[in-house]
Amino acid sequence: MPAAMTSDQLTTRTSRAVEAAVAAGRALRLTVTDATILHDAFSVVVHLAPAPVVVRVPTVLPAHLDLDAQAARQRVELDVVAWLAEQGTPVIPPSPLVPREPVRRNGFSMTFWQFVEQGPSVEPDYVHNAGLIADLHAALRDYPGELPFLSSAEPAWVTESLAALAARPDLIDPADLDRAQREWAVLEPVIRSRAAFEAEFPVIDLQPIHGDSPAVNIVAVPSGVLYADFELATLGPVEWDLAFLGPECEAAYNAAAERRGQRQLDERVMRFINAVGMARTLACLVLVPQLPMLADALKPSIEHWRAMPFADGLGN
Repeated sequence: MPAAMTSDQLTTRTSRAVEAAVAAGRALRLTVTDATILHDAFSVVVHLAPAPVVVRVPTVLPAHLDLDAQAARQRVELDVVAWLAEQGTPVIPPSPLVPREPVRRNGFSMTFWQFVEQGPSVEPDYVHNAGLIADLHAALRDYPGELPFLSSAEPAWVTESLAALAARPDLIDPADLDRAQREWAVLEPVIRSRAAFEAEFPVIDLQPIHGDSPAVNIVAVPSGVLYADFELATLGPVEWDLAFLGPECEAAYNAAAERRGQRQLDERVMRFINAVGMARTLACLVLVPQLPMLADALKPSIEHWRAMPFADGLGN
């Protein structure tokens, strides 16, 4: 595992991503005179002003996601979001000014989205947003495209990452890693296989889901809210989209689902999903060299995990 990137290296990576976005935009005949960075963490998000276009350039990625794998995942996202937009679901849609395809430039694979004016910057209301997830699930249920089973869980990557962390006691305490690996041995067979999941949870239906905490990825705009960032769209139980949000958000989702005539969250599935999510959180420590801020950002979640039952009680 490489050493942590320096501040200069991080700045250079961001500059390269912006330059690639601008060059790709201009190659697509967009007028770009004032590119502005809107966000810079796992992706660099750039407004190609004055064009009403935003480019998302992933920069912090697991090693297995080469350009081909990135593009395949991005095509799924573009197709899902375009379909939702066609159904009238409030989403940030792909830009209509360029072809609906990932674009490669200077070692990056990027996607182009419609620029939207956002409302005042305020702390997201996750309880309110959790209720909106039920609406999104209702909209997604009829998506006609093929989606893989819980690809957002990335079980092979979690396995490889936990193994790699054995060489990095500076990133994870060996006792924590030992517990994480023992838990993952229980969780992995169920999350890796649709058949195994359905055998473990035989009454739980699967459907298209957002895949990446939609309550966090709801954008406030003057006209209301828009769903965003479907990078990990997948087929799975609706519980996956409520991971880590807690009882109050789960109750808000259940109330909204009941109004819609949709099923309530299953408590045992929810516990399993939270345990898998914690395993993924620990696996994300391998990304700290690419994004050093993660080391501190993950600490509260890891502290919470230490207080959880082993594998959050799976099998009880």
